[in-house]
Amino acid sequence: MRKVRSIEVEQLEKIFQVKKKQAGLAGSLKSLIKPHYTGKAAVEGITFSVDQGETVAFLGPNGAGKSTTIKMLTGILHPTSGKAEVLGCCPWTERSKLAYRIGSVFGQKSQLWYHLPPLDTFELMSRIYELRREDYKKRRDNLIERFELGPYLHTPVRKLSLGERMRCEIAASLIHRPQALFLDEPTIGLDAVVKQRIRELILEMNREEGTTIFLTSHDAGDVEKLCDRAIVINHGGLVFDGRVDFMKQQFLTHKTVQLLLEDDPGHMALEGVEVLSRDGSRLTLSVDTGLTTIESVLSALMASHRIVDMTVQDPPMEDIITRMYGTFRAKEAVM
Repeated sequence: MRKVRSIEVEQLEKIFQVKKKQAGLAGSLKSLIKPHYTGKAAVEGITFSVDQGETVAFLGPNGAGKSTTIKMLTGILHPTSGKAEVLGCCPWTERSKLAYRIGSVFGQKSQLWYHLPPLDTFELMSRIYELRREDYKKRRDNLIERFELGPYLHTPVRKLSLGERMRCEIAASLIHRPQALFLDEPTIGLDAVVKQRIRELILEMNREEGTTIFLTSHDAGDVEKLCDRAIVINHGGLVFDGRVDFMKQQFLTHKTVQLLLEDDPGHMALEGVEVLSRDGSRLTLSVDTGLTTIESVLSALMASHRIVDMTVQDPPMEDIITRMYGTFRAKEAVM
């Protein structure tokens, strides 16, 4: 069966015109009277496609071009050159048509009305998307139950916690049953329990409704739990496009373990373990999971020490991408 494309991008490029600064007072006056501009490429000729129902992580360090790409795919920005289709529509020429078929959640920008309760925003969304009244009520009630929003429906958004607000944000983006959902840092600033709940809900919508998920995040946990595939860009160019399990195997090979022991463990020499910092009985370790397992390290420590507290974390996404980018650059230099 031929796969249906949800997103198709071909040689997409965005160059911003940036005012060129000139040195000295005379230069500043000249720039004010007759400014000169220089082109700065935010996205440089990237090409990729996403099938309907795929869950894709779109990754890169700050300034890599992720948000610019999403803004072009949702029709907010026009590209300098290249082509893109989202659900068969050109985003920047058919933006109104496309808006009825996609949803978006931006972790740092709310679509909920700040002084109104979430229920009022849901009502507003139903009018904007011209939903039939019965269809809207059925969908609204389903989302309220699924996202457990009952206690927050009549509370002004400004009084909700970040986790409560984000659950309402995602529910609002799904009111009109979008075929593709763009998520920009949907779990930013949330605690571990709330993050896990939101991830479960997003995956549920993907499984049950076939919603395409296009996610950007600096949280390696979001990528591991939500996505089957990762696309990585750096300096505006595409550097990796492949399975998340391959990326994990190749590049998510280190975990950070923070430990509080009952006593000072003294000198430590365990294979695949580097002591990043220590303060008496408090340790921060880097564990190379390609050489050993977290379980093996903890078992070795517990054989002679009592563990009072422990956390295991993934490395920052920036570190993973830097490692990936360095690896690919090294391979290019050899070829």
